[in-house]
Amino acid sequence: MELFAFYNVENLFLPDPPQIHKLDPTKSGLRNWDDRKYRTKLSKIAHVFRLMKEENGILPALIGLCEISGKQVLEDLIQLDPFSSQYGIVHYNSLDERKVDVALLYDKSKVEIIDSEAITFFFEIVDNKPDNYDTTRDVLFAKVKFKEEIMNVFVAHLPSKREKDINQPKRNFIMDEIRGRILNIINEDKEHVIVCGDFNQNPDDENLIKILYDNTQKKVLHNPFQKLFSNKKYSTFHYKSGLLFDQIMLSDSFFKADAALSFQDAKIFNPESMSTQNKGFEGRPFRTYAGTRYLGGFSDHFPVLVTFKSKTY
Repeated sequence: MELFAFYNVENLFLPDPPQIHKLDPTKSGLRNWDDRKYRTKLSKIAHVFRLMKEENGILPALIGLCEISGKQVLEDLIQLDPFSSQYGIVHYNSLDERKVDVALLYDKSKVEIIDSEAITFFFEIVDNKPDNYDTTRDVLFAKVKFKEEIMNVFVAHLPSKREKDINQPKRNFIMDEIRGRILNIINEDKEHVIVCGDFNQNPDDENLIKILYDNTQKKVLHNPFQKLFSNKKYSTFHYKSGLLFDQIMLSDSFFKADAALSFQDAKIFNPESMSTQNKGFEGRPFRTYAGTRYLGGFSDHFPVLVTFKSKTY
């Protein structure tokens, strides 16, 4: 068995320097984000993966992450148990206005990075001046070799829904770009594709249906999280609404009988110990912050997992 995971870790920032004035804005945007809270956050995230290992017997070979604020937080994280410096990092600094990025961690004993790049997006360019670019999180692309198989991994964190969803056109544009790249890989290179991320859209959204098919309406990707969503399984919540924004999609090549790695299962990893105990909110993620109030939890999202059956070489 092999695992692949994706986790929105909710604002994993380095500690803020001390404020000179109490009302000065902080680099993280968080209230009283100090070294103690940062170390607690790192420990909580590492604990999530220890729980994952306890339940499944192994750690994920590949882990997509979002809402991280640079490479240093990843280097601090992978020193902790259960990673114990056995994981490598693929990360690029994005031009996102909040300075949050996506990243990929990989088990160095199983995975070799062949190539990687940050796919950057610019919107509403005014007067061709960089200061006027409207930017968002990059999509991370990595071509990896895993048990003699070549895999093309995309890690995304699409623009959020806010202000009557003014970011919908941006999500459409980004998804069209990813879809074009996927079709080239599948049609020309005949290689595996994994697309994971926080899409800020549920699996039944038009964008997430469209990406599953080529221009002849042949299915090229499968989204096992469609079934989970239809069964009211959620990875995050907004007020009273359950959402499944966190998803992992897989190319058809993982569903063939003779595949070296064949899809087995998909799940939301939501053990009770990662859930809030607040009355009326049971089953929801135990988050780090609620607005400006520090709660000391894990994240406002649960991680998502896919399990593969692996042929022995």
